[in-house]
Amino acid sequence: MVADTGPVNDLILIGHVDPLHRLFGRVVLPAPVHTELSNSLAPAPVQLWIASPPTWLEVIEAPGIVSLPGLHKGEAAAIALGQSLTADLLLMGECRGVRVAQRQGLRVTGTLGVLDLAAARGLVDFAQAIRALDETSFRKPTALLEMLLAKHGKTGPA
Repeated sequence: MVADTGPVNDLILIGHVDPLHRLFGRVVLPAPVHTELSNSLAPAPVQLWIASPPTWLEVIEAPGIVSLPGLHKGEAAAIALGQSLTADLLLMGECRGVRVAQRQGLRVTGTLGVLDLAAARGLVDFAQAIRALDETSFRKPTALLEMLLAKHGKTGPA
């Protein structure tokens, strides 16, 4: 799995980044994503986590990063690295980046997709994770969230 900044940031902030390893084994970050997570403007818990990353996280310089219109450097790097590694999955949250990645043939999921998989395997309580996301700047897609809450046995707003 190759990951972009947003979902990793979200998962760190709600205390559910470790299921990435249990779900996918190796997680790869392009170097620009590592830089974004290390930035002094990133939340303190994120800076702390990336300063001492787990052994299952690998940072790789993405080959041939090109500027893609409307995408941040981290998103473009994640897409380029996902293609070069023939990644099984790309973890990305921004809609524009997701569309570009899918057009390039990559399979993409976001924060909610990871939490859905983790909850299905008993690694997290989905409703609790959503309540924690409410305390962050995460923008929840309402229809998808309601469907996932119903799937995991919770109805109504988190």
